[in-house]
Amino acid sequence: MARVIIPVHGAEVAPRFDLASEVWIGIQGPDGHFLEERTVVMPQASAENLCQLILSEGAQIVVCGGIEQEYFDYLVWKKITVYDDVIATVVAVKKALVEGTLRAGAVLMERHIEE
Repeated sequence: MARVIIPVHGAEVAPRFDLASEVWIGIQGPDGHFLEERTVVMPQASAENLCQLILSEGAQIVVCGGIEQEYFDYLVWKKITVYDDVIATVVAVKKALVEGTLRAGAVLMERHIEE
């Protein structure tokens, strides 16, 4: 089982790690599907607080948008897999994790252009 954390803005991956005020937390079972999930509201947006939450929750995977190099390096040093520069909804990230296709830099959203 793997604990997955995604800093979110609404139903999407937050564009910036340090400005995320909500975090989606899910537990992925051995078959890849999610057994439980919840959203946590942070008292204030802060990269340091988010890193502390990631460690205290025992996360193995973090999926985020833009992240400063020092926080990326810190999480990797703590043996956490970080998929950064991801543009997607939480639903799309979950699907990609289940399928084993998620990669750093993934764009999993359709762009709708009004004509």
